[in-house]
Amino acid sequence: MKKWNKVIQFGLLGAALVGLAACGNEATDAEGSSAEGLEVINIAATSTPHAEILEQVKEDLKEKGFELEITILDDYPLYNPALDAGDVDANFFQHTPYLDSYKEETGSEITPVAKIHFEPLGIYAGKTKDLADIKEGAQISIPNDATNGGRALLLLEANGLIELKEGAGITATVSDITKNDKDLEIVELAAEQVARSVQDVDFAVVNANYALEAGFDVQNDALASEAIDSEAAEIYGNVLVVRKEDVEADKVKALIEVLKTDKVRDFINDTYKGAVVPLF
Repeated sequence: MKKWNKVIQFGLLGAALVGLAACGNEATDAEGSSAEGLEVINIAATSTPHAEILEQVKEDLKEKGFELEITILDDYPLYNPALDAGDVDANFFQHTPYLDSYKEETGSEITPVAKIHFEPLGIYAGKTKDLADIKEGAQISIPNDATNGGRALLLLEANGLIELKEGAGITATVSDITKNDKDLEIVELAAEQVARSVQDVDFAVVNANYALEAGFDVQNDALASEAIDSEAAEIYGNVLVVRKEDVEADKVKALIEVLKTDKVRDFINDTYKGAVVPLF
């Protein structure tokens, strides 16, 4: 998780302002109304899948009297400072642990108001094609960062490959493995490297976004994935975030209402085929 300090924060905020100016809608007036006289909601979101999901609700929001503008910034660390500064009305790109880390470092009071989707880890075949055929001493690669490493170990445990110390939970590390009957070798790699080196190990636990980049069909190629009712899904669901004073705002309520619909659920399921899972 990224650490924030005042120098970095102000530097990123300046970059965010430049990005917002470049991406802004010229049809919006100084009072935040569109050319059609609608109140504007400006949301900072990453391009995939967040902005793509938001695109699906533009017309629905118009029917409720709001114009949706989507601002795409270059880097994760830009999004929360832009929201704090009031340059956007909301952001949609992060899970709660990332948000909590930012708030702890900065004292920010930005607030999650809706959990929209989850991007599950999956187990993918490398040298061995079926989990039932796993051999003594087989190698399994997992992400080496604290966020995803624990999730990967829990997924291996859920599929009967290892057992972890009671209570290890989402922060589990390889040192928490208490049972490993097949003497499996857990190979820890940077998350982006796991998908690129699947062929070098028996199995790999890969983040959904990296699996997509590597050309996997997540729905069909993953031998097992984090369940929608798993601890990881509860903790790492992606959230819509607003400033504290806007939690009860009409525009925020309208946005949540149009996002949590069958239309959006179907779009997520049909488009991302298991790489992104709706949580509503």
